[in-house]
Amino acid sequence: MAFHIVLVEPEIPANTGNISRTCAATGAHLHLVRPLGFNTDDKTLKRAGLDYWHSVKLEYHDSFEEVKVKYPEGRFFCATTKASKSYTEFQYRDGDFFVFGKETAGLPPAILEAHSDTCIKIPLSSAVRSLNLSNAAAIILYEGLRQTGFGELS
Repeated sequence: MAFHIVLVEPEIPANTGNISRTCAATGAHLHLVRPLGFNTDDKTLKRAGLDYWHSVKLEYHDSFEEVKVKYPEGRFFCATTKASKSYTEFQYRDGDFFVFGKETAGLPPAILEAHSDTCIKIPLSSAVRSLNLSNAAAIILYEGLRQTGFGELS
């Protein structure tokens, strides 16, 4: 089993490419929820992912609901600057899903409301609205990995 990163309607190919590389490095599964703000043959996307795309467990979905239907036992942690709890306040388990919204708007209110008990934030200075999507995904994913002993990573 492994952690899952879900990107709901990502807009910037370089962020998705960077996240794909993090997934390849950690064994995490990457889920891309359409519509995407770029073509999957975008050279910026491929360049950011380098030559690791073959190592990424990648799935495409037409909606976030489709992800939930396919993984009915999944625990979904939704990253948002609007959360009241830090990402460090939860105990993660192998197989959990970390869900991120598009760069310009975050996750839709309906998703946040449906998962209000598992919304997580990364504490930030008030001088900054949010972190870069690929940085946020890496921070939260590595906390999950730390909590679960890093599995087979060396």
